[in-house]
Amino acid sequence: MKIAIVTGASSGLGAAFVRRLDALGGLDEIWGVARREGRMEALARELSTPMRAVGLDLTKSESIEQLRAMLKETGADVRVLVNCAGFGKFGTYADMTLQETGDMIDLNCKAAVALTAAAIPHMGRGGRILEICSSAAFQPLPAFNVYAATKAFLLRYSRALRWEVAPRGIRVTAVCPGWIRTEFISVAQDTKNGKTVRFFPFALRPETVARRALRDSHVLAVTTCGLPALVQRVASKFLPHCLIMACWEGLRRI
Repeated sequence: MKIAIVTGASSGLGAAFVRRLDALGGLDEIWGVARREGRMEALARELSTPMRAVGLDLTKSESIEQLRAMLKETGADVRVLVNCAGFGKFGTYADMTLQETGDMIDLNCKAAVALTAAAIPHMGRGGRILEICSSAAFQPLPAFNVYAATKAFLLRYSRALRWEVAPRGIRVTAVCPGWIRTEFISVAQDTKNGKTVRFFPFALRPETVARRALRDSHVLAVTTCGLPALVQRVASKFLPHCLIMACWEGLRRI
């Protein structure tokens, strides 16, 4: 049974990936993984490909073990894994609670790595892993510090993993877009000082990101899914990070 696994599938970018995978076809089943099972069940009714709505909290280790058991029990052939689950919170170190920072690290980093490790044994040649990072991964970002750091971790992890699984014919792509028009921004603002970032230029539609990311994942190790994030990526290689952070400090206050 050929399947795709998409985490964070209940809304936003995750749901866009599910719809795009359904449109591309070639799968026997799509597994959507998120806490909001009802939303995934509603999404499943839109699709032509059967979708299994798996309601799990990926910050809990037992959720990963449950998915590992499901893969073993079904004997599924994972053709695509999209690690889309994640969130950010705006604010400085003084604004973040220990719970917020811990949850960001657990979901954005720990859960992504654990699920990837669980899926790889069930992937064969031609399998693809898309780790949803962010253009925030390219440089430190004051007032968005922990989120940017988690995405920097995931970017480095993805690039090294690509080399490790290449002999098995599996491709890994780090997806690093800029702002996306989803619930992400409203969730990020729901914190003690959510107005520390107020400007969201060149925001992409989630459908655009999903389409470009799946296309690029056949070849590229890193995709930015758009020109602004590509410019940011290139600039981070040549400009001092202190200069980039100074520019960010000005932009986020507009």
